[in-house]
Amino acid sequence: MAEERDADTMSTQEQFRYIVRLAGTDIEGKLKAVHGLALVKGVGVNLAYALCRMLGIDPEKRIGFLTEAEIRKIENALKDPASIGIPSWMLDRRKDYETGRDMHLVGADLIFAVKQDIEREKKTRSWRGIRHALGLKVRGQRTHTTGRLGITVGVRKKR
Repeated sequence: MAEERDADTMSTQEQFRYIVRLAGTDIEGKLKAVHGLALVKGVGVNLAYALCRMLGIDPEKRIGFLTEAEIRKIENALKDPASIGIPSWMLDRRKDYETGRDMHLVGADLIFAVKQDIEREKKTRSWRGIRHALGLKVRGQRTHTTGRLGITVGVRKKR
């Protein structure tokens, strides 16, 4: 009887992994599936819930208990979320500049694409590109009192 219990605990311990590699990111095994997926750059909590629901994975399941087949399904779905039925408004790169397709980038691909976009804007000398090149705020924030670098901090009294 005790040996059967030990065998059961061994099998569950063998199934549980403390670190899971998913889309180029190491994720702690004790996190729930949704929050573990959200640690991948380019995947938020809402997209993680949608992926879990579309793939039939319990969002409350710990990532360490996912099988190899489930992890493969998640990775394939992250490569092309539209193929499993994720709506285009949830994708992070709609109407891509070069291809014109709706796509979703994660990890290093996302970082590279954003850098390329910024470089393209700098090259075309758009307003956003100029602001990026000068190291100033890009999205219309106020700059009178915030975003200062160096000594120019605080209020000085006229003499």
